[in-house]
Amino acid sequence: MLRRLQLSLLACSALSVAVLAGGARAEEAASGEAATVLPRVAVKGERVTAPKGSATDSPLTTETTAREIADKQITNIEDLGRIAEPGVNVNKTTGSVNIRGLEGNRVLSTIDGIPVPYFNDPTRSATGGVDTFSFSSLSAVDVMRGADSSRAGAGALGGVVAYRTLEPEDLIGEGRDWGGLAKTTYDSSDRSWEGSAAIAKRIENTSILFQGSYRKGHERKTAGDVGGYSTTRTEANPSDYDQHNLLFKLRQQLEGGHTIGLTAERYRKDRDTDMKTSQSTTGNYRPGDYIGHKDNERDRVSLDYKFESESDDSFFDNAWASLYWMRTRTADGYTGYRTTSVVGPIGRVNDNEERTFGLIGAAQREAEIGGFSNRFTFGLDLASSTIEQYSSGYDNCPSNGIYTGANSSCNFLHTNQADTPKVESQRVGLYVDDEIDLGASGVRLKPGLRFDWVKHEPKMTEAFASNASNPTLPDGFEDTGLSPKLRAAYDVAPQVELFAQWAMAFRAPTSGEMYSSYGSTGTYLRLGNADLESETSNGFEIGANLGDEDFGGRVNLFYNRYRNFIDVRSLGAAEALALGYTLSDYGNNITQYRNVARAEIYGVELTAHRTFDNGIRLGGGLVASLGKNLDNGKYLKSVAPVKAVASIGYDTEHWGVGLDFTAVGRSWDQGEVDISTVAGQNNYFRTPGYGLTDLVAWWEPEQAKGLRINAGIYNLFDKKYYDYTTVRDNSSSQSRAFYSEPGRSFKISLTQRF
Repeated sequence: MLRRLQLSLLACSALSVAVLAGGARAEEAASGEAATVLPRVAVKGERVTAPKGSATDSPLTTETTAREIADKQITNIEDLGRIAEPGVNVNKTTGSVNIRGLEGNRVLSTIDGIPVPYFNDPTRSATGGVDTFSFSSLSAVDVMRGADSSRAGAGALGGVVAYRTLEPEDLIGEGRDWGGLAKTTYDSSDRSWEGSAAIAKRIENTSILFQGSYRKGHERKTAGDVGGYSTTRTEANPSDYDQHNLLFKLRQQLEGGHTIGLTAERYRKDRDTDMKTSQSTTGNYRPGDYIGHKDNERDRVSLDYKFESESDDSFFDNAWASLYWMRTRTADGYTGYRTTSVVGPIGRVNDNEERTFGLIGAAQREAEIGGFSNRFTFGLDLASSTIEQYSSGYDNCPSNGIYTGANSSCNFLHTNQADTPKVESQRVGLYVDDEIDLGASGVRLKPGLRFDWVKHEPKMTEAFASNASNPTLPDGFEDTGLSPKLRAAYDVAPQVELFAQWAMAFRAPTSGEMYSSYGSTGTYLRLGNADLESETSNGFEIGANLGDEDFGGRVNLFYNRYRNFIDVRSLGAAEALALGYTLSDYGNNITQYRNVARAEIYGVELTAHRTFDNGIRLGGGLVASLGKNLDNGKYLKSVAPVKAVASIGYDTEHWGVGLDFTAVGRSWDQGEVDISTVAGQNNYFRTPGYGLTDLVAWWEPEQAKGLRINAGIYNLFDKKYYDYTTVRDNSSSQSRAFYSEPGRSFKISLTQRF
């Protein structure tokens, strides 16, 4: 059935392109005029606002603007993937973005072009770091799908999510020298309130911007209605969080098209959760005695440069660069009181931090060569990072380190140690591509090549020497990667572009995947692997961009082939012995990161939109993909089920209303999926299909200039459903309804522009 579906989608896509192309040529023939190549018209999806030469300056990128963020009341990355970007999913369990079945370190996140690291602590399940953004500070979000490291660099096997922060020009209207906005939002799904404000001022050639926001909320509701404790609970655990961000920008325009500037950011989010699902009235943790903590932090300072040529004599037509320092930190922990095992207070904090100093930028130059127009793009990505992990804590375990009888659980609670050595990492990325316009033929070619060099150098520290597994300092890692690309496009008609692309992608293993070590004899052992090979992929795209902003769409078929996928699996006795371990000494439970030889993911993405002169608008999209582990023939469980979205709306000058529809298919049967190869971790959750309806509206009162009110009712019919990307690996011992998404909820926001 799936193969028939794929063939049908392919046939429909080809038929749509043929009909549009045939219609254009029929009009030429009917006019009796010779066919002529008209000037190229920008088609929907073509990038014009992303920084020129950046990773997302590509026809394969889609953009969600600040206006769309406001209209759809997008306040986090999960909202972005609901309707605006249906191929973007979020694993809320791990805090990672999922695109085309890949997530974590295989999807690159950037802020103003600067890469943001994703933390995945393999020993204590601490994850996150790429959700450290306030959407109130953004001017747009760009999403590039597909395996393409030719500009993006290491980590773009699944795609790129690029966040762009506000610039002074976003607030200062034409003919003015200042501007500002204030906004407040309430979301009933987590009973959160957010207030934000921004102001910008221009004084001659100098512009300055201040922006800040504060958000306070609680637990995200589920569709469950059973309270209490332990595994029968279906209501969400009570939670409180605080989030705030600050953004400052200074821009100075100089003669000749040069602009220099300074950017500073600070983001903080702290959450405390009463872990009632891990408590019971007679168990080790009694009611109120187990509180979880999660903190996210990100700081960034950058010196920014931008150039737009005002003369034909310039060596480059345009350029941009940022010299930056960024610090990202995530802390996961808990505090509690144990009643039955080792009686007394206990606390843990698992801290992951990365500090990076780097330079990123690109430049472009147009030149006539051989009678053809060429646009060369040169770019670089240089960075030096320090990565550290540390687990601190306290408990009532004996200080002599001998844990037997009632104290035997202390063997599993190693703390005040590092599970990974301090790692100094360097990377160098250099790329060049050339967009060649073959004159009146309507054909454009774009060859490109990127070179990446990555080096990890582990350092022994007192904290790593204190590790209970007594690890030795592993060898360092050094690797290079070449990521070529070739894109071809053909303008069949002024508003019909056919394209095909082949691109390679590259990802070096992380420090945690290579150097982590956690456990001890008598318990279990979690090991990194310093001999891991870098992941690589080949990505193939074929499709069409159709129409314009009023009437058009996109058809995209893709096939990605991967080598040396990095995954965790349990070791056999012989494999453990080869590493110097006796499997039985660790309860027959030793796991290690290993390379999976081959995997593939393929699928189709369709979008369409139509806006009528009378204010009615229509839109829709479909995302369907499959992935397989070619070593065992099983489906990759990271690939989300098929998803279709549709919307209908009506807009006037001062108000508008719309309905958004979402349909998601059921996930695979357990027997068909490549279940985790780690012993005791078979928690696969097969989710049913579902359909949702959202009602949204906006109003700009004529009597209040600059005021805009947005409101929405989400999951209008109170459907109980599960997000597959989030729940697919969650514990089967907990009542499934605990993992359900919110029922009917509403958002309302008021924005005042000045």
